[in-house]
Amino acid sequence: MDNYRFILSGGGTGGHIYPAIAIANELKERYPKAEFLFVGAKDRMEMEKVPEAGYEIVGLWISGLQRKLTLKNAMFPIKLISSLMKARSIVAKFKPHVVIGTGGFASGPLLKMASHKSIPCVLQEQNSFAGITNKLLAKKAQKICVAYDGMERFFPSDKIVKTGNPVRSDLLKNGNSEEAIEFFGLETSKTTLLVLGGSLGARRVNQLIEQKLEFFKNFEMQIIWQCGKLYYDAYKKYNSDSIKVLSFLNRMDFAYSAADIIISRAGAGSVSELCIVGKPAIFIPSPNVAEDHQTKNAEALATRNAALMIREKDLDENFNDMFSNLYVSKNKQEELAGNIKGLAMPNATKHIVDQIEKLLKKEWT
Repeated sequence: MDNYRFILSGGGTGGHIYPAIAIANELKERYPKAEFLFVGAKDRMEMEKVPEAGYEIVGLWISGLQRKLTLKNAMFPIKLISSLMKARSIVAKFKPHVVIGTGGFASGPLLKMASHKSIPCVLQEQNSFAGITNKLLAKKAQKICVAYDGMERFFPSDKIVKTGNPVRSDLLKNGNSEEAIEFFGLETSKTTLLVLGGSLGARRVNQLIEQKLEFFKNFEMQIIWQCGKLYYDAYKKYNSDSIKVLSFLNRMDFAYSAADIIISRAGAGSVSELCIVGKPAIFIPSPNVAEDHQTKNAEALATRNAALMIREKDLDENFNDMFSNLYVSKNKQEELAGNIKGLAMPNATKHIVDQIEKLLKKEWT
Protein backbone atom coordinates (compact mmCIF):
# COMPACT_ATOMS: atom_id res chain seq x y z
CA MET A 1 0.00 0.00 0.00
CA ASP A 2 1.36 3.42 -0.87
CA ASN A 3 -1.76 5.58 -1.24
CA TYR A 4 -1.49 6.84 2.33
CA ARG A 5 -3.13 10.02 3.58
CA PHE A 6 -1.11 12.47 5.67
CA ILE A 7 -2.14 15.61 7.52
CA LEU A 8 0.61 18.04 8.45
CA SER A 9 0.03 20.95 10.78
CA GLY A 10 2.32 23.75 11.84
CA GLY A 11 2.69 27.41 11.15
CA GLY A 12 2.81 31.00 12.26
CA THR A 13 6.47 31.36 11.25
CA GLY A 14 8.75 29.90 8.62
CA GLY A 15 10.40 27.84 11.37
CA HIS A 16 7.24 25.75 11.66
CA ILE A 17 6.14 25.85 8.01
CA TYR A 18 9.28 24.87 6.11
CA PRO A 19 9.97 21.72 8.19
CA ALA A 20 6.40 20.57 7.50
CA ILE A 21 6.85 21.16 3.76
CA ALA A 22 10.21 19.34 3.77
CA ILE A 23 8.63 16.34 5.51
CA ALA A 24 5.75 16.32 3.01
CA ASN A 25 8.17 16.44 0.08
CA GLU A 26 10.12 13.45 1.40
CA LEU A 27 6.90 11.49 2.02
CA LYS A 28 5.72 12.35 -1.49
CA GLU A 29 8.99 11.09 -2.94
CA ARG A 30 8.58 7.76 -1.15
CA TYR A 31 4.84 7.49 -1.73
CA PRO A 32 3.93 9.22 -5.01
CA LYS A 33 0.28 8.19 -4.70
CA ALA A 34 -0.11 9.62 -1.18
CA GLU A 35 -2.58 12.40 -0.41
CA PHE A 36 -1.60 15.41 1.67
CA LEU A 37 -3.52 18.05 3.57
CA PHE A 38 -2.01 20.87 5.59
CA VAL A 39 -3.83 22.56 8.45
CA GLY A 40 -2.73 26.02 9.53
CA ALA A 41 -3.98 29.16 11.23
CA LYS A 42 -6.11 31.54 9.19
CA ASP A 43 -4.39 34.78 8.18
CA ARG A 44 -0.90 33.44 8.96
CA MET A 45 1.90 33.01 6.44
CA GLU A 46 1.32 29.27 5.96
CA MET A 47 -1.88 30.08 4.05
CA GLU A 48 0.38 31.57 1.36
CA LYS A 49 3.57 29.50 1.59
CA VAL A 50 2.00 26.02 1.60
CA PRO A 51 0.02 26.49 -1.66
CA GLU A 52 3.18 27.94 -3.22
CA ALA A 53 4.84 24.61 -2.39
CA GLY A 54 2.02 22.75 -4.18
CA TYR A 55 -0.07 21.51 -1.25
CA GLU A 56 -3.65 22.10 -0.17
CA ILE A 57 -4.19 23.84 3.16
CA VAL A 58 -7.17 24.46 5.42
CA GLY A 59 -7.14 27.26 7.99
CA LEU A 60 -8.37 27.17 11.57
CA TRP A 61 -9.58 30.24 13.46
CA ILE A 62 -6.91 30.03 16.14
CA SER A 63 -4.22 32.20 17.69
CA GLY A 64 -2.02 32.11 20.75
CA LEU A 65 -2.57 33.76 24.09
CA GLN A 66 -1.12 37.25 24.41
CA ARG A 67 1.07 38.20 27.36
CA LYS A 68 -1.20 41.13 28.21
CA LEU A 69 -4.95 41.28 28.84
CA THR A 70 -6.39 41.89 25.37
CA LEU A 71 -9.53 41.32 23.35
CA LYS A 72 -7.68 38.52 21.55
CA ASN A 73 -7.27 36.70 24.85
CA ALA A 74 -10.97 37.11 25.59
CA MET A 75 -11.71 35.51 22.22
CA PHE A 76 -9.32 32.60 22.77
CA PRO A 77 -11.83 30.13 24.28
CA ILE A 78 -14.26 30.74 21.41
CA LYS A 79 -11.49 30.33 18.84
CA LEU A 80 -10.29 27.14 20.53
CA ILE A 81 -13.74 25.55 20.56
CA SER A 82 -14.28 26.54 16.92
CA SER A 83 -10.88 25.11 15.94
CA LEU A 84 -11.46 21.85 17.80
CA MET A 85 -14.79 21.35 16.06
CA LYS A 86 -13.33 22.11 12.64
CA ALA A 87 -10.29 19.90 13.33
CA ARG A 88 -12.58 17.02 14.27
CA SER A 89 -14.45 17.46 11.00
CA ILE A 90 -11.19 17.59 9.00
CA VAL A 91 -9.89 14.39 10.59
CA ALA A 92 -13.20 12.57 10.11
CA LYS A 93 -13.44 13.58 6.45
CA PHE A 94 -9.79 13.10 5.38
CA LYS A 95 -9.16 9.94 7.45
CA PRO A 96 -5.36 10.33 7.71
CA HIS A 97 -3.08 7.38 8.40
CA VAL A 98 -0.61 9.60 10.28
CA VAL A 99 -0.75 13.20 11.50
CA ILE A 100 2.47 15.24 11.81
CA GLY A 101 2.73 18.40 13.91
CA THR A 102 5.63 20.80 13.60
CA GLY A 103 4.53 23.33 16.21
CA GLY A 104 2.42 26.45 16.15
CA PHE A 105 -1.11 27.17 17.31
CA ALA A 106 -3.01 25.20 14.67
CA SER A 107 -1.28 21.91 15.39
CA GLY A 108 -2.80 21.76 18.89
CA PRO A 109 -6.49 21.27 17.99
CA LEU A 110 -5.64 19.11 14.97
CA LEU A 111 -3.42 16.61 16.78
CA LYS A 112 -5.72 16.51 19.79
CA MET A 113 -8.63 15.46 17.59
CA ALA A 114 -6.48 12.95 15.69
CA SER A 115 -5.30 11.32 18.91
CA HIS A 116 -8.92 11.00 20.07
CA LYS A 117 -9.48 8.93 16.93
CA SER A 118 -6.42 6.78 17.77
CA ILE A 119 -4.59 8.05 14.68
CA PRO A 120 -0.78 7.88 15.11
CA CYS A 121 0.77 11.31 15.72
CA VAL A 122 4.35 12.47 15.25
CA LEU A 123 5.66 15.71 16.75
CA GLN A 124 8.65 17.58 15.40
CA GLU A 125 10.16 19.99 17.92
CA GLN A 126 12.70 22.35 16.38
CA ASN A 127 13.91 24.24 19.44
CA SER A 128 16.14 23.41 22.38
CA PHE A 129 13.32 24.63 24.63
CA ALA A 130 10.06 22.92 23.71
CA GLY A 131 7.06 24.98 22.65
CA ILE A 132 3.90 24.91 24.75
CA THR A 133 1.80 23.26 22.02
CA ASN A 134 4.18 20.32 21.66
CA LYS A 135 4.52 19.96 25.43
CA LEU A 136 0.73 19.70 25.75
CA LEU A 137 0.53 17.15 22.93
CA ALA A 138 3.47 14.97 23.99
CA LYS A 139 1.48 12.41 25.97
CA LYS A 140 -0.70 11.61 22.96
CA ALA A 141 2.12 11.42 20.39
CA GLN A 142 3.73 8.14 19.33
CA LYS A 143 7.07 9.72 18.36
CA ILE A 144 8.70 13.07 19.10
CA CYS A 145 11.52 14.06 16.74
CA VAL A 146 13.96 16.57 18.25
CA ALA A 147 17.11 18.45 17.26
CA TYR A 148 18.85 18.88 20.60
CA ASP A 149 20.06 16.72 23.46
CA GLY A 150 18.40 16.95 26.87
CA MET A 151 14.81 17.10 25.63
CA GLU A 152 13.79 14.61 28.33
CA ARG A 153 13.10 17.74 30.37
CA PHE A 154 9.98 18.24 28.28
CA PHE A 155 8.97 14.92 26.75
CA PRO A 156 8.74 11.21 27.73
CA SER A 157 12.19 9.81 27.02
CA ASP A 158 10.87 6.63 25.37
CA LYS A 159 9.17 8.71 22.65
CA ILE A 160 12.14 10.93 21.78
CA VAL A 161 14.20 10.40 18.63
CA LYS A 162 17.03 12.82 17.86
CA THR A 163 16.75 13.49 14.14
CA GLY A 164 17.72 17.12 13.69
CA ASN A 165 15.60 19.72 11.94
CA PRO A 166 14.53 19.50 8.30
CA VAL A 167 16.11 22.07 6.02
CA ARG A 168 15.42 23.09 2.45
CA SER A 169 16.77 20.48 0.09
CA ASP A 170 18.60 23.05 -2.05
CA LEU A 171 20.88 23.84 0.90
CA LEU A 172 22.26 20.31 0.90
CA LYS A 173 23.98 20.94 -2.43
CA ASN A 174 27.32 22.70 -2.71
CA GLY A 175 26.52 26.18 -3.96
CA ASN A 176 28.56 28.15 -6.47
CA SER A 177 29.62 31.34 -4.70
CA GLU A 178 30.46 33.23 -7.90
CA GLU A 179 27.07 32.40 -9.41
CA ALA A 180 25.43 33.48 -6.15
CA ILE A 181 27.32 36.79 -6.02
CA GLU A 182 26.32 37.45 -9.64
CA PHE A 183 22.67 36.64 -8.83
CA PHE A 184 22.62 39.51 -6.31
CA GLY A 185 24.57 41.87 -8.56
CA LEU A 186 27.53 42.09 -6.20
CA GLU A 187 31.32 41.89 -6.60
CA THR A 188 33.29 38.68 -6.11
CA SER A 189 36.31 40.60 -4.74
CA LYS A 190 34.50 41.97 -1.68
CA THR A 191 33.53 40.40 1.64
CA THR A 192 29.78 39.77 1.78
CA LEU A 193 27.70 40.15 4.94
CA LEU A 194 24.33 38.38 5.00
CA VAL A 195 21.73 39.72 7.45
CA LEU A 196 18.75 37.50 8.29
CA GLY A 197 15.88 38.72 10.43
CA GLY A 198 13.53 35.79 9.94
CA SER A 199 10.60 35.44 7.56
CA LEU A 200 8.72 38.43 8.97
CA GLY A 201 11.74 40.56 9.76
CA ALA A 202 13.29 41.73 13.04
CA ARG A 203 12.91 45.38 14.11
CA ARG A 204 15.97 45.55 16.37
CA VAL A 205 18.24 43.79 13.87
CA ASN A 206 17.11 46.18 11.14
CA GLN A 207 17.71 49.18 13.41
CA LEU A 208 21.19 47.87 14.14
CA ILE A 209 22.12 47.44 10.48
CA GLU A 210 20.80 50.91 9.65
CA GLN A 211 22.86 52.40 12.48
CA LYS A 212 25.99 50.51 11.42
CA LEU A 213 26.00 51.19 7.67
CA GLU A 214 28.78 53.77 8.09
CA PHE A 215 30.65 51.38 10.39
CA PHE A 216 30.47 48.61 7.76
CA LYS A 217 31.96 50.98 5.18
CA ASN A 218 35.22 50.78 7.16
CA PHE A 219 35.48 47.16 6.03
CA GLU A 220 34.55 47.88 2.40
CA MET A 221 32.01 45.11 2.58
CA GLN A 222 28.81 44.48 0.65
CA ILE A 223 25.56 43.52 2.32
CA ILE A 224 22.60 41.28 1.52
CA TRP A 225 19.98 42.56 3.95
CA GLN A 226 16.79 40.53 4.36
CA CYS A 227 14.71 42.99 6.35
CA GLY A 228 11.32 41.24 6.18
CA LYS A 229 8.13 42.29 4.44
CA LEU A 230 6.95 44.30 7.46
CA TYR A 231 9.98 46.58 7.21
CA TYR A 232 10.84 46.69 3.51
CA ASP A 233 9.21 50.06 2.79
CA ALA A 234 11.24 51.65 5.60
CA TYR A 235 14.62 50.31 4.47
CA LYS A 236 14.44 49.97 0.68
CA LYS A 237 15.93 53.48 0.41
CA TYR A 238 19.32 51.96 1.27
CA ASN A 239 19.42 49.82 -1.87
CA SER A 240 22.64 50.47 -3.79
CA ASP A 241 25.39 48.70 -5.70
CA SER A 242 26.83 47.34 -2.46
CA ILE A 243 23.68 47.03 -0.31
CA LYS A 244 20.84 44.77 -1.43
CA VAL A 245 17.73 45.25 0.69
CA LEU A 246 15.17 42.47 0.25
CA SER A 247 11.86 41.76 1.92
CA PHE A 248 12.23 38.02 1.40
CA LEU A 249 14.91 35.71 0.03
CA ASN A 250 13.50 33.32 -2.54
CA ARG A 251 16.95 31.84 -3.21
CA MET A 252 18.31 31.06 0.23
CA ASP A 253 20.87 28.72 -1.35
CA PHE A 254 22.37 31.67 -3.24
CA ALA A 255 22.22 33.92 -0.16
CA TYR A 256 24.17 31.43 1.94
CA SER A 257 26.65 30.70 -0.87
CA ALA A 258 27.35 34.39 -1.34
CA ALA A 259 27.89 35.08 2.37
CA ASP A 260 31.25 35.28 4.13
CA ILE A 261 29.80 36.32 7.51
CA ILE A 262 26.19 36.01 8.67
CA ILE A 263 24.18 37.97 11.24
CA SER A 264 20.98 36.15 12.12
CA ARG A 265 18.14 35.67 14.53
CA ALA A 266 18.31 32.30 16.29
CA GLY A 267 15.09 30.61 15.32
CA ALA A 268 15.44 26.84 15.09
CA GLY A 269 15.19 26.79 11.31
CA SER A 270 17.90 29.41 10.88
CA VAL A 271 20.20 27.63 13.32
CA SER A 272 19.78 24.29 11.54
CA GLU A 273 20.36 25.86 8.13
CA LEU A 274 23.50 27.62 9.32
CA CYS A 275 24.86 24.33 10.64
CA ILE A 276 24.42 22.85 7.15
CA VAL A 277 25.94 25.91 5.45
CA GLY A 278 28.95 26.14 7.77
CA LYS A 279 29.65 29.88 7.76
CA PRO A 280 30.80 32.11 10.66
CA ALA A 281 27.70 33.52 12.32
CA ILE A 282 26.70 36.09 14.92
CA PHE A 283 23.34 35.29 16.48
CA ILE A 284 21.14 38.05 17.86
CA PRO A 285 18.32 36.06 19.48
CA SER A 286 14.89 37.62 19.79
CA PRO A 287 13.96 38.19 23.45
CA ASN A 288 10.28 38.40 22.51
CA VAL A 289 9.55 34.71 21.90
CA ALA A 290 8.03 32.06 24.13
CA GLU A 291 10.34 30.82 26.90
CA ASP A 292 13.19 32.87 25.36
CA HIS A 293 13.90 29.82 23.19
CA GLN A 294 16.02 31.71 20.64
CA THR A 295 18.56 32.60 23.31
CA LYS A 296 18.71 28.95 24.35
CA ASN A 297 19.17 27.89 20.70
CA ALA A 298 22.04 30.34 20.25
CA GLU A 299 23.66 29.42 23.56
CA ALA A 300 23.68 25.77 22.52
CA LEU A 301 26.06 26.75 19.69
CA ALA A 302 27.98 29.52 21.42
CA THR A 303 29.00 27.22 24.29
CA ARG A 304 30.54 24.89 21.71
CA ASN A 305 32.44 27.72 20.03
CA ALA A 306 30.31 27.15 16.93
CA ALA A 307 28.92 30.70 16.74
CA LEU A 308 28.99 34.08 18.46
CA MET A 309 25.97 35.37 20.36
CA ILE A 310 25.07 38.86 21.45
CA ARG A 311 21.88 39.85 23.26
CA GLU A 312 19.85 42.80 22.04
CA LYS A 313 20.50 44.72 25.27
CA ASP A 314 24.26 44.47 24.64
CA LEU A 315 24.29 45.54 21.00
CA ASP A 316 25.10 49.22 21.53
CA GLU A 317 28.01 48.43 23.84
CA ASN A 318 29.51 45.29 22.34
CA PHE A 319 28.57 44.85 18.68
CA ASN A 320 31.36 46.88 17.11
CA ASP A 321 34.13 45.06 18.97
CA MET A 322 32.61 41.62 18.39
CA PHE A 323 32.15 42.21 14.67
CA SER A 324 35.57 43.84 14.18
CA ASN A 325 37.38 41.02 15.97
CA LEU A 326 35.60 38.42 13.87
CA TYR A 327 36.20 40.28 10.61
CA VAL A 328 39.96 40.66 11.10
CA SER A 329 40.55 37.10 12.30
CA LYS A 330 40.39 34.57 9.49
CA ASN A 331 41.36 31.91 12.01
CA LYS A 332 38.31 32.69 14.14
CA GLN A 333 36.08 32.65 11.08
CA GLU A 334 37.39 29.24 10.05
CA GLU A 335 37.11 27.91 13.60
CA LEU A 336 33.46 28.95 13.93
CA ALA A 337 32.62 27.66 10.45
CA GLY A 338 34.21 24.29 11.11
CA ASN A 339 32.56 23.87 14.52
CA ILE A 340 29.06 24.82 13.37
CA LYS A 341 29.39 22.53 10.34
CA GLY A 342 30.26 19.71 12.72
CA LEU A 343 26.84 20.07 14.39
CA ALA A 344 24.90 19.65 11.14
CA MET A 345 22.38 16.85 10.75
CA PRO A 346 21.82 16.89 6.98
CA ASN A 347 19.65 13.76 6.89
CA ALA A 348 17.08 15.03 9.38
CA THR A 349 14.12 14.93 7.01
CA LYS A 350 14.86 11.34 5.97
CA HIS A 351 15.21 10.26 9.60
CA ILE A 352 11.87 11.85 10.52
CA VAL A 353 10.13 10.14 7.63
CA ASP A 354 11.76 6.86 8.66
CA GLN A 355 9.97 7.23 12.00
CA ILE A 356 6.69 7.92 10.22
CA GLU A 357 7.20 4.81 8.09
CA LYS A 358 7.71 2.70 11.20
CA LEU A 359 4.32 3.87 12.46
CA LEU A 360 2.72 3.10 9.12
CA LYS A 361 4.06 -0.44 9.10
CA LYS A 362 3.11 -1.05 12.70
CA GLU A 363 -0.43 0.28 12.42
CA TRP A 364 -1.46 -0.42 8.87
CA THR A 365 0.21 -3.55 7.52
